[in-house]
Amino acid sequence: MSRTEPGKRVALVLGSGGARGYAHIGVIDVLEARGYEVVAISGCSMGALVGGVYAAGQLDGYRDWVCQLDYFDVLRLVDVTWSPMGAMRASKVMSKLESLIGSTQIEDLAIPVTTVSTDLVRQREVWFQSGSLLRAIRASIAVPGVITPVHIGDQVLVDGGLLNPLPIIPTVSAQADFVLAVNVTAHSPRPVSLDDLLASAEPTLEVPEEEAVDSQQFSGWIEDVRGVTRRLLDGLSSSGGDDDADEVGGRRAWGRLDMMLASFDITQAALAKYKVAGYPPDVLIEVPKTVCGAYEFHRAESLIRLGQYLAMEALDRHEGRVHHGWGGNEALVVEPPQMPDDVETGKP
Repeated sequence: MSRTEPGKRVALVLGSGGARGYAHIGVIDVLEARGYEVVAISGCSMGALVGGVYAAGQLDGYRDWVCQLDYFDVLRLVDVTWSPMGAMRASKVMSKLESLIGSTQIEDLAIPVTTVSTDLVRQREVWFQSGSLLRAIRASIAVPGVITPVHIGDQVLVDGGLLNPLPIIPTVSAQADFVLAVNVTAHSPRPVSLDDLLASAEPTLEVPEEEAVDSQQFSGWIEDVRGVTRRLLDGLSSSGGDDDADEVGGRRAWGRLDMMLASFDITQAALAKYKVAGYPPDVLIEVPKTVCGAYEFHRAESLIRLGQYLAMEALDRHEGRVHHGWGGNEALVVEPPQMPDDVETGKP
């Protein structure tokens, strides 16, 4: 029996969005610090990874690892393959995850977890609620064209964000007081940078001065490293070298990786809006997709701080509504929804 006080049981929805998904870690930090109990997790892509690692009790180890990664560490994790189905195998990342979660089975986790993938053959969602957690995460993070898919039987499984970047439905039957969703591909009326958001967050988070200095030093050579990454991945299928890159307004050279990830981001942002409209969560935290590129995995520490800041703001509003009686805090107990026609369950 849970000893959590009434109103503190939360069903957590963690969306896809590449490196921006590090913000999920900050959200979990704040939930724990305020005494909330996560009773169910539904995640897609990076959300599946963070949610799965958290449910397995290994989030601290994962955080320690990613916060130590610099630009060149991230480049060293790129394991290029000549497969026509993707530029990378992600085996180095998965080896690190295996050292953390091992052979953990989803059904053995203390917190019920659903990870979402997309089956290219049947063109439908696949929900993993049992079987190997490691393989379920691997299937959910397989960005089409970038990370090779996972084959299970006749299924060809890729990133769940292709159909459902913010999987709210799997949590609606949880016996929770409220559903909190974190959308890390949110559209913003104007482009907003990570530095801009952190500038307003720093007084609240009391970030050490040396961290801000490091961030400024790193930002000066991000373009160089990003260019190396682009050339590395674009070179796999490019016959014309730099001829594939086009200058847009004289400001940016767009490579094949840029085009794929930018297109994927736009699609996910639009789909997430529809998911929120169809099943509005009680608390919605939105990280603008402009804060950083989907593959800027060297920015973990700053993105975690951003997640903390946005979570504090969102929970302040939620707790204010509950305190003043503007929002109910009764347990959300509903009949399990019928599995949508375009969804399958999987057992990786």
